[in-house]
Amino acid sequence: MTTPVRPLLIRHPHGITAVDAEYEARGHSAAHIIVQDGRAMIVDVGTSHAVPFLVAALAELGIAPDAVDILFLTHVHLDHAGGAGTLMRQLPRARAVLHPRGAPHLIEPEKLIAGTRAVYGEATYARVYGEIVPIAPERVSVTRDGERLRLGAREFEIAHTPGHALHHQALVDLGARGVFTGDTFGLSYRAFDTEKGPWVLVTSTPTQFDPEQLRRSIDRIVAYDPESVYLMHYSRVREVRQLAAELQLQIGEYVALAQRHAASPDRHAAMRADMRALWQRRLDAHGCRLAPARIDELLEADLELNVQGLEVWLDRRR
Repeated sequence: MTTPVRPLLIRHPHGITAVDAEYEARGHSAAHIIVQDGRAMIVDVGTSHAVPFLVAALAELGIAPDAVDILFLTHVHLDHAGGAGTLMRQLPRARAVLHPRGAPHLIEPEKLIAGTRAVYGEATYARVYGEIVPIAPERVSVTRDGERLRLGAREFEIAHTPGHALHHQALVDLGARGVFTGDTFGLSYRAFDTEKGPWVLVTSTPTQFDPEQLRRSIDRIVAYDPESVYLMHYSRVREVRQLAAELQLQIGEYVALAQRHAASPDRHAAMRADMRALWQRRLDAHGCRLAPARIDELLEADLELNVQGLEVWLDRRR
């Protein structure tokens, strides 16, 4: 007998529910379901391993699969979109809404699959990401910057937000004053919350990190004057202007440390040490009391990917 899937749900205002995508560990990655007038939209998926949790979450919310109209993908990095094709097979009436630069990679994902296998190896690829299923082109809608979407009586605006990736887009919930930002507005793990509120860090994951574009995209998100921002990593934060200032500070620090070590004999190790020290300083200022070993445990994967992304950025500038 199959054990029933028990998704971890976090209920937010305005018919928004976060569904833990169980990416490596709970509390790391969350897709979001928006319900309005009996219809639903899903923002990001996670890997194919997250699909059973989303299907179970729809059932728990009383939403039939054919009541899901839209699967909105902020970008096609596999921790956000790896399960999109598998999920679409469960949603007979949904269309996948993608940035024009990202859509081809989910319609024909062979290069995405090959690149991921080359980086992680076959065993890790299968364990972490599972199967990547293509999405039929007739079920894909390609977006324009500033385009509007509707879900029942609710209106959304699409904002193209490069910086983390060239194919990145955010979803602006106009009535609820919320923005679903993917990775553009950074990562904010709840383990780092203090009496000062949440803490956020910039993600400079390979291969398209661009600090100036990211600065402009963060400013654009703030200009919508959102009451809440919904992150894949990890869900709702509300101190938008405070967090935006922290992100802008970190971007400047990232650029400085990358340039400082551009010609270092072992620039990767030097940049890792500097970035880890930067995060510790910012966490100390935020009042975080976690032990350094616990911080390293929570941020190791992000530290490695961020440094790789800065190295790609340095090489591209040359």
